[in-house]
Amino acid sequence: METKREANRADLRKRLIDAAEARVAAQGIKGLKARDVTTDAGCALGALYNAVQDLDQLVILVNSRTLARLGDALRESVCEDSTPAEKMQALGRAYVDFALNHTRLWSAIFFHRLPEGVEFPDWYKTEHVVLVAQLISPLAEMRPDLDPNSLRLRAQTLFASVHGVVQLSLHGRFVGTPAELLASEVHALIEAMTRGIHLVVPNK
Repeated sequence: METKREANRADLRKRLIDAAEARVAAQGIKGLKARDVTTDAGCALGALYNAVQDLDQLVILVNSRTLARLGDALRESVCEDSTPAEKMQALGRAYVDFALNHTRLWSAIFFHRLPEGVEFPDWYKTEHVVLVAQLISPLAEMRPDLDPNSLRLRAQTLFASVHGVVQLSLHGRFVGTPAELLASEVHALIEAMTRGIHLVVPNK
């Protein structure tokens, strides 16, 4: 049974994650400060380190939540009765929509850096599988010749292609697609990629 002390610590931890998440959503991770988070959470500055290791761990916990929400959005976008190409398009739309609607939280997943020599925890690295997991099934239908390792690698490459377009667009790079055209350009990119996938299936 959970003790009162454990329950209080869990409650404090949740309040800190909630407060950090709200700050990241509003301002991004660059301006995130421990004092602001603890003030929003209604606790003393020192209490932060009783609930989490440091501010970096708090950002990791916020990003973990975001990854879970993104994973849900991707899973819910796919209709099982759709063709593989339609599933790919649905996933692309869901990814663009999530990035546009939650830009700062989405960006925090990819722009958060730990101090030199410090590694992200293994459990957190594993959670990033949601970014490519839904691509495996339609890709396997398109390329039944690929073994599981090759499928995973190809899914990662497809994700990276779409993610690159989205990231360049939302962070205002010179070659970035205007945000209002992002969905249609990602659609065109996925259409070209899925057409190309079919073309390279070998005859056996």
